[in-house]
Amino acid sequence: MCAHAGQAQPMVPFPRVTVSGMAITTMASPYMITGCPFTPPGGNGPCVTAQWIVGATRILAGGMPVLLQTSQAICAPTATPLNIILTQTRVTGL
Repeated sequence: MCAHAGQAQPMVPFPRVTVSGMAITTMASPYMITGCPFTPPGGNGPCVTAQWIVGATRILAGGMPVLLQTSQAICAPTATPLNIILTQTRVTGL
């Protein structure tokens, strides 16, 4: 979710690697945000997309770092963070 409770989903998951039957996501995939209620006066919102800036340091898929529960992303155009609410916990990484 974006910091304003908009729902974020990967635009391009990495289907060649799955965990518990679900495709993983790498830093290369931008996220689409829907339902962001942020409408500031002077307006640089609502959040529309997010790009990951911190991913795994030692785990790659397709040459790109995979996303972990500790990964960080920045939303555009608001420059607020994404909050990781739900993730699989069967696999851990660095």
